[in-house]
Amino acid sequence: MNDPVFFGYGSLVNRATHGYPDARPARLEGWRRVWRHTDVSDKAFLTAVPAAGAAIDGLVARVPNGDWAALDLRESGYDRVQSGGISGAHGPLAAVAVYSIPHDKHGAPPSALPILLSYVDVVVQGFLREFGTDGVARFFATTDGWDAPVQNDRAAPGYPRHQTLSPAETALVDRHLSAVGARVIPR
Repeated sequence: MNDPVFFGYGSLVNRATHGYPDARPARLEGWRRVWRHTDVSDKAFLTAVPAAGAAIDGLVARVPNGDWAALDLRESGYDRVQSGGISGAHGPLAAVAVYSIPHDKHGAPPSALPILLSYVDVVVQGFLREFGTDGVARFFATTDGWDAPVQNDRAAPGYPRHQTLSPAETALVDRHLSAVGARVIPR
């Protein structure tokens, strides 16, 4: 049976946050990441949006037996959309699901919402493990919205799939946040 496939570009890159089989590094053409602020949460979401000429790294993985229920629940608030333009060690794929929050999906809050540092930590840890330090640099370079405040919740993580980072991983996250001019605020 040919199981459907999804592309993860944020926390799904961190294999410690899921148990999907056969996850493999891939690149999605024509998309870019952005921190999206909606009225359905008091924190920013990381999403992917169509962007001509752009490309983002991530993982592709099978959804066994086409059972989307658990992944749809995890990614509630996002639309599951079909996309092509995937390349990687597995070869090109014709159709891959991507979870995205369209600009007009939810109402906008009155001001930019904070990005949880524990969320950034999980994403960066995944990119480091999959793509190395160059992949981490590409993650920051292909993600917009770093002008939103980053809330330092490391002492009491608010991100539900948070992971423990090594001191070197923490320092890597902090260096890249500084390089993109992110403003880290206390919780």
